Amino acid sequence: MVAEWDVAVVGGGPGGLAAARAAAAGGARTIVLERAEHPRYKTCGGGLIGTSLALAGAAITVPARDAVDAITFTDRGRRAFTRRAGRPLLTMVRRDDFDLAWYGAAVGAGATVRQNAQVRAVDQDADAARVTLADGAVITARTVIGADGSAAITSRYVGVTFEQQDLGLEVELAATAEDRAAYRGRVLLDWGPVPGSYGWVFPKDDELTVGVIMAKGKGAETKQYLSRFVEQLGLTGRRVVRDSGHLTRCRDAAAPLRRGRVLVVGDAAGLLEPWTREGISYALRSGSWAGEAAARARTPEDLAGYEQLVAERLVPEMRAGRRLLHVFSRHPRLVHAAMRTPLGWRAFQSFCRGELSMAEVLHRRPIHLAVAAVGGRP
Repeated sequence: MVAEWDVAVVGGGPGGLAAARAAAAGGARTIVLERAEHPRYKTCGGGLIGTSLALAGAAITVPARDAVDAITFTDRGRRAFTRRAGRPLLTMVRRDDFDLAWYGAAVGAGATVRQNAQVRAVDQDADAARVTLADGAVITARTVIGADGSAAITSRYVGVTFEQQDLGLEVELAATAEDRAAYRGRVLLDWGPVPGSYGWVFPKDDELTVGVIMAKGKGAETKQYLSRFVEQLGLTGRRVVRDSGHLTRCRDAAAPLRRGRVLVVGDAAGLLEPWTREGISYALRSGSWAGEAAARARTPEDLAGYEQLVAERLVPEMRAGRRLLHVFSRHPRLVHAAMRTPLGWRAFQSFCRGELSMAEVLHRRPIHLAVAAVGGRP
């Protein structure tokens, strides 16, 4: 095969578009293949931590719907308390707005975006990789970057396997004037009834995103939790704008990130934080690194630097997140109590603002000792 493009990106979410922007900015002839059409809805809480905000702010005008400086914590709807930070912790976006902004950034950097392009197959030979579309069209590229989700074609082609799989259910509710006043600048987090589960309320101006997440295989319990959660919040009568669900998948430690000329990023690589299941920062970081590597690469071996960056910068965070999920699953009330303490609240704020990674939080001596004391496995 002869490569007609330097880089072909499969998937037009934040990870794929960040990759396309980075590759095009590096001088690579870049095409994005997106199965839908921007702007399109994507199930996602839409809360940007500081790490995501810094990356996004350098590339786009972030379409913020709210800036959060207060968190209300509840334990299965009880023992509520609210902590205020005094300055923003999280920025709320709707994914249709956010992804459309990244679409503009990728095109502005020189990438071509082909919408309504459903990918059917990926393969490669010694000279190039090939992406076959549903309409029979074939795209050839020196490098393919897969950003099409954890259950999609590129992830399967590379052979990504997953250690943790969770089901998230979410409703977007039309917010009344009272809702907007009650939740403006404030997120609610509820520790759920099943080990490792939690729920959230994210304010987005005229909408509230209400969702829950727990381990895959507990579909009935997840639906019941969401229904009870909406009811206990007093939001049952609100108009449902959207009602959706998604699976999040967290990679095995030894899972591959590349097969020859094909890289995977973000959800397609199973890159996300295991406790909170936050994935946007992982998509933006891994996508940007993959795009930069692909722009420079002339052979498949030149792509190994991407794998090294993930191993050095993201894997330790994921390992720390697994430890904290283990503690949270066994001792949710201790975690709830910890958020009341100055130490726990400072650590939570630092993570949200991107000042400390999950691994750095866990390495703080008091937190490290506390996690070890309650059985946080290494």
